[in-house]
Amino acid sequence: MIDRRIGERIKQRREELGLTQEQFAEQLGLTTNYISTIERGASFPRYDKLVAIINGLKTSADSIFCDVIEHTTEYRATWLSEKIAGLPPEEQQRILEIIELLIAQAKKKK
Repeated sequence: MIDRRIGERIKQRREELGLTQEQFAEQLGLTTNYISTIERGASFPRYDKLVAIINGLKTSADSIFCDVIEHTTEYRATWLSEKIAGLPPEEQQRILEIIELLIAQAKKKK
């Protein structure tokens, strides 16, 4: 399960960079099949290859592990903030109002 979530993050970031599996594999000196198995969660890279993959994705380890490490909420909050900032002002306002409502509800549950 963890391998699949990490693989999905790797794939998502690769696609954000506009790279095909073939291009990314070539850039890293790996095979396309190897990248494919990692992205599907069928295998997990050794640490040296994982570091190369993260560096090749020009991202932080937090961005790859944010779904599996419990203490990465700061990264996710920053990521959401950046995504919201890229939206039209009326959409930003709508989303922020929803988040404020969810926060208020969470505080009531305490």
